Amino acid sequence: MGMEAFSLQGKVALVTGGGQGIGWELAKALHSAGAHPVIAEINEETGKSAADQLDGDFLHLDVTDSGQVTDAVRGIVAEHGHLDVSVHNAGKVHNAPGETMSDDSWRQVLGLNLDAVFYCCRAVGNVMLEQGCGSIINIASMSGMISNHPQPQVSYNTSKAGVIMLTKSLAGEWAPRGVRVNSISPGYIETDLLTQVRTDQPDLFSGWLEQTPMGRVGQPHELGPLAVFLASEASSFVTGSNVVADGGFTSW
Repeated sequence: MGMEAFSLQGKVALVTGGGQGIGWELAKALHSAGAHPVIAEINEETGKSAADQLDGDFLHLDVTDSGQVTDAVRGIVAEHGHLDVSVHNAGKVHNAPGETMSDDSWRQVLGLNLDAVFYCCRAVGNVMLEQGCGSIINIASMSGMISNHPQPQVSYNTSKAGVIMLTKSLAGEWAPRGVRVNSISPGYIETDLLTQVRTDQPDLFSGWLEQTPMGRVGQPHELGPLAVFLASEASSFVTGSNVVADGGFTSW
């Protein structure tokens, strides 16, 4: 098996939250490997821009609405005849102490970070199971494996731990029928949120660097090759795996 195993030529790839940040870099990487990207975004401006730049399709989608998700996936299959790769990246974080966190704050994070990932997995899973092939990539986090310090983020940590277990559970169920399910767990990645922390809370940012063996945060583009690997035949014997890209943060 040579480098052609990494090719996604002729494949259709859905990326939720693909209009910006990590999602945008994942979509770019999949496109560079030959895939036709479908950018699903609640932000119409960034979603359309991303799709235009990649000669892909744009879907205005609220992934927390299971009916919308099901209809969107049906629309992709009606348009292209197949769906080969699905990357579930949309997410959010609320930092709040557990004892004062509101029901609404808890539900917002769990609803987007975990419930919506399940809705997407279920919808694309049904298509891929019928096809007898497909690769699902859920974006989890190192926060699903450790409890971040010093910021309090119980809802985020819990949601991402759920994504990792959701991934493993569905991988076991669907492997015999040709569908692979894996997750990527990034560490601190320099998105707009981290850039803001670097500016507004330099001591917090420095603390994160001190806890990271590599001594730096990751760049969004560093996650793209992982998505290509998991989406392609290069990872044909990989399912139920959680690939960690955290600069060594969880190794200590």
